[in-house]
Amino acid sequence: MDVVDRGTDLSALIASGVGELIEVLWGCDPIIYEILRSSSDIEETRKDLFIYLSSIEEHLFNTHADERFKEMDILERTNVRDCIRVFKNIIQVENEYLTGFSALDLLVMVAKNKIDLEQVNKGVISEFIYLFKGINGDSGLYSEKGSLKFFKLSGREAAEERTKLLDGYSGKMELFLSRYRTGLEPELIAKREELKRDILDHFGASGDDWEDYKWHIKHIIYDKETLGEIVQLESYELEGLNLAEEHSIPVQITPYYLSLFDKENTGTFDVALRAQVLPSARYCKNLVETRKSDTSLDFMDEESTSPIEGITRRYPKILILKPYDSCPQICVYCQRNWELKDIRDADMTKNKMRNAINLIRDNPHITEVLVTGGDPLTLDDKYIDGLLGELAGIDHIERIRIGTRTFVTLPFRFTSDLIEVLGRYHRWGEREVCMVTHFEHPAEVTPESLRSIRDIKGAGFNIYNQQVFTYYTSRRFETCKLRTVLKRAGIDPYYTFNTKGKDETVDFRVPIARMEQERKEEARLLPGVVRTDKPVFNVPRLGKSHLRAGPDHEIIMILGDGRRVYRFYPWESKFELVEPYNYTDVSIYDYLERLSNDREDVDEYRSIWYYF
Repeated sequence: MDVVDRGTDLSALIASGVGELIEVLWGCDPIIYEILRSSSDIEETRKDLFIYLSSIEEHLFNTHADERFKEMDILERTNVRDCIRVFKNIIQVENEYLTGFSALDLLVMVAKNKIDLEQVNKGVISEFIYLFKGINGDSGLYSEKGSLKFFKLSGREAAEERTKLLDGYSGKMELFLSRYRTGLEPELIAKREELKRDILDHFGASGDDWEDYKWHIKHIIYDKETLGEIVQLESYELEGLNLAEEHSIPVQITPYYLSLFDKENTGTFDVALRAQVLPSARYCKNLVETRKSDTSLDFMDEESTSPIEGITRRYPKILILKPYDSCPQICVYCQRNWELKDIRDADMTKNKMRNAINLIRDNPHITEVLVTGGDPLTLDDKYIDGLLGELAGIDHIERIRIGTRTFVTLPFRFTSDLIEVLGRYHRWGEREVCMVTHFEHPAEVTPESLRSIRDIKGAGFNIYNQQVFTYYTSRRFETCKLRTVLKRAGIDPYYTFNTKGKDETVDFRVPIARMEQERKEEARLLPGVVRTDKPVFNVPRLGKSHLRAGPDHEIIMILGDGRRVYRFYPWESKFELVEPYNYTDVSIYDYLERLSNDREDVDEYRSIWYYF
C-alpha cells in the first residue's frame, strides 16, 4: 500500500507503527516537511509556515491565477481553507501559551529526528496526516468530479437518477439500523420476561408486585452479590463493583431495569445498558483520585450558578429546581455524580424548597422551571402535588418541566393517581406541564415504557428526550435508531449532549468530531421531524454551546497524545465579553482504535478528521 492510500485507509493507519506513520506524514506535504527539517529558529519556522499557508489561501478561490486549483472541486477547496485555518491556530504562539504545549516544537523534533520514536504518539501524527492531506486537497472525502450523473441531466431523467442516489443513501442507513436491537422485538421481550421471572423468584415476589413502583424502589439492587445471583457478571464488571463498594461509590439498579439485561451476558444487546449502571474499574479509580485532588467533582460549576440552595440558573427565563438528591437508579456518567446520594440516605428538606420557591415567586423574569435533581418522581404523589401547586400558584410561571428517567428505569411510576396530579396544573393556553426524559439506547424502549408514554401522552403531556452521546451509543446510525424508535413512540428528540469532560467518565467520552459527523452524515438523512434534537456542549457555569454552529467553537491545539483542545464561545458571546472556555477532548485516534478493537469497521468513519 502506498503512502497516500495508507493515510486514507483508517484500518491500515491503526495497524501501522509510528515510523510508518511519520513516513506517511512527510509524504502528505513535502514543503511543510522541508520547512520543519530546515528549522534553525522556531520563530522563523513559524513565520515560514504562515507565509506558505497564506500563499495557498491567496490563490485558493482565484483559480484563474493559479493552475493548481483549477481542477479542484469547490468543496475540496473549502476543506483546504478549513484545514489551513486549523493549522494556523495550532501554530499560534498565544495558543501554545494557553495550552502549555507546542505542536510546532514536536513537529520540528520529529522532522529533524531529534526525538525517540517511542515518545511519539500515533494519535498526534494521525491528526497531522489528515490535516496535511486536507491542506493539499487530498482529503479523500469526495468522489471524482462529475461522478454524480444527475447533475448532467434534467427533467425526468435527472429525477430518476436522483432517486437512485437517495435510495442508495437510505439503503445504507437501513443496513446499519438493522444492526441495533429495540426492546419491542419479540425475541428480546421473551428473554426479558424470563429474566423478570427470575428476579421475582429471587425476591419471593409476584406479578402484582412487579406492577407496583414502590416495590421496585424497596428492592433496588445495590450489591454485586445480588446482581451475580441473577445475571452473569464478567470479571471486569466485578472488579468495578468491588472498587465501588470499597470506596462507597453508590450503585443502584431497579429490578425492572435489571430485567433488561442479557442474563447470559453475551454482549449482543445490553452493552450500553450495563455500562450505564455498572461502574468500571477505571471510573472508580479516577473518581477516587479526583476526590483526593483539588479538582472539583462539580464539572459544570453549579455552585457558581446557584443563588440559593436547590436552584441552578444559567439562562434568563428558566431555572433548575432540585427537590431531591437521589434517583431510583444512578447512571455512571451522571453530570451530578458529585451530589447524588444513595437513595437510603437521600435528603428532601421542605425548608430548602420553601426558600427556593420564594425566590422564584419574587423574580418575575423566571417563566419556566425545570424540576429535576435527582429524579423528582421518586417522591410520593402528595409531595409532588404540593410542589407543583406552589409553582403553579406563581402567576409568571408558564411552563413546568419535570426531568425524570422513570420512563426508562421505573415505568410503573406513571399511575393514574400521578397522572391526575400532573393534570391539575396543565392548563391549555395558560401553563404547560411537560416531561423531559433520558432514553439512551433503543433497547430501553420496551412494552412497559411504551405503556407509560402512551398514558402520559394520552393525558395531554408532551415528552422530550435528552440523550448523552457516549461511546456505547456512538456507532454509525446507532443514535438514528434511537430517534426513530422514540418518535414512533411519541417522544420528541430534544438534546444530544456531549459527555461531560470528567476524568472519571473517560470510558464514555467521544470526540466532538464524532458528534459533528453523526449530525451531518447520519441524522441529516432522517426526516426533519425525527432529527429534532440539538447537539450541544455544556460549557461549565455558562451553559449550552451548539455543536452544529461552527463559529461557536474552534480547535486551538493538538496535544502530544493526539487530543484536540477546543475553545468554546458561550451563548452570550455576541453581546457580552464572556470568557471563552478551553476544553481538552478525547483523542480521535484512541476512539477509532477502540472501535476497531470492538470489531467495528473504522473505515466507515474516515471523514471524522475533517470535522473541526
